Amino acid sequence: MSEKQTSINEFYALPVQDFMQPIDSPDSYVEKIDEIDHVFHLLSQRHHIWVVDQKSTMQVLGIITESDTIQLFAPAYTPLQSFDKPTLQSFQFGLSISAQEIMSAQPISAKPDDTIGDIITKMKQHKIKQLAVIDANDRLIGELTLHYLILEYSKRQKDLPPKKNKITPEENTLIDTA
Repeated sequence: MSEKQTSINEFYALPVQDFMQPIDSPDSYVEKIDEIDHVFHLLSQRHHIWVVDQKSTMQVLGIITESDTIQLFAPAYTPLQSFDKPTLQSFQFGLSISAQEIMSAQPISAKPDDTIGDIITKMKQHKIKQLAVIDANDRLIGELTLHYLILEYSKRQKDLPPKKNKITPEENTLIDTA
């Protein structure tokens, strides 16, 4: 088995708790009753926001990504292929909108002792880029994003010894010596 195969297999076996980013800032989540203005303020700094029932319990109910907000911008009259019909959640109706009304409910989650291989499988299967990490009481304690996994894997690859190549005088060809 090559060094890279060993490296990726070791990476897959690592637990989520070693990589999860803790939810220790109120900028990472909103309560289900929070208004859309607050959600947009947070989304201007992040790509997604977790929705919890309330701060005291931190039960994760959903996630709001930038894509979830497109319906709010849908113009009144557009071809059905573009935006479908405007919903009452559209800004054009001027209604108050809460986080719970636009979130994607029942987000995919992970436990701290799940492996990175499990997480990558879930991400691929559900076509998502982030997962909520929840404890035994289903409280939101962290998150794991594809972006962060890429950064961590890349960092670990830099730690591998460099691959050495040499040219043999007989054949004047490049040989991989790793």
